[in-house]
Amino acid sequence: MNRNPFRLALPLFASCALLAIITPAVLAQQEADAGFDAKVARPAYTRKHPRVLFDEAHFNFHTTTGRYKPFADLIGNDGYAVVANKEKFQKKVLEGYDLLVIANALGAETQASPGSDKPAFTEEECDAVREWVRAGGSLLLIADHAPFGSAAEALAKRFGVDMSKGYAVDMEVYDREDGNTNRSFLVFSRDNHLLQEHPITQGRDATERVSRVVTFTGQSLKGPEGSVAFLKLSDTARDRQPPSKDSEAVTVDRLPNGQQLPPGVTARGRPAAGPPVSAAGRAQGIALTFGKGRVVVLGEAAMLSAQKVTGVAAQLMGKDEIRLGMNRPGLDNRQLALNIMHWLSRLLN
Repeated sequence: MNRNPFRLALPLFASCALLAIITPAVLAQQEADAGFDAKVARPAYTRKHPRVLFDEAHFNFHTTTGRYKPFADLIGNDGYAVVANKEKFQKKVLEGYDLLVIANALGAETQASPGSDKPAFTEEECDAVREWVRAGGSLLLIADHAPFGSAAEALAKRFGVDMSKGYAVDMEVYDREDGNTNRSFLVFSRDNHLLQEHPITQGRDATERVSRVVTFTGQSLKGPEGSVAFLKLSDTARDRQPPSKDSEAVTVDRLPNGQQLPPGVTARGRPAAGPPVSAAGRAQGIALTFGKGRVVVLGEAAMLSAQKVTGVAAQLMGKDEIRLGMNRPGLDNRQLALNIMHWLSRLLN
């Protein structure tokens, strides 16, 4: 990491959405919140412990000991037995597990690596996961904004889910709490009617009812017939596709909104490859049944994390510290995480 000047690889979009998709140079400043309270007052499983295989074999950006440690700790405290997966998917690897969690797999070692947007899974792996779900397994597939959507696209298609593979923004419906102006912090609530009725949003009783969820950029999804879009994007939501690999890099000292970058900081990026495309009718959270199994696909990963962004990355958003996910005040993302797992393990019907 170069400290002076601090060079950032940023896509330059015509909105503040770029602030949520700062990439490789500042990822060291995006880390799990060590102070996150992962205790569960009323664990769902105290005798039987559903076995969860958590994928870490496909250059995953999120792991049980990294940025998804708060999620792994939370579901562990809820009674799930979480095991990290270090192998390619095949029948013998998946046998004996009740749930499979895949969070931000990549086709190469890092987001910045050539080929990161290539398929993260072989055709044989996709077939193995599909058949395991068809036979009764439950899958939580999480694939964020570019390049994660492209990396997971082949597996998503096995279940009839279309991924935009871009960046989701909404210039009208976004989280304005604490002075936030980032149009990629998307709000799904009962008040704005984007949080749809489903056992995942209802929970087992009124104490588990989800009322407000925020996501942090991500991509849009479209599910097959019969699926439920429980996180429905608004009619004003848009997808921005990643810039062309042939587009010319630029260096700037100001953001598109005119904000001056911090002293000593320069930003390099590429212009968007085209106009935004409407994401109306699409979603960031989809639930479906598949054969005897169940599938939840999320188009954004930070919603189920508990991360802290500090340093230059936070300064670019006008803050000293930014919380992303279950640790952000005023949200039900934590309950959403538990409810998703409860539906996948059939505690919710």
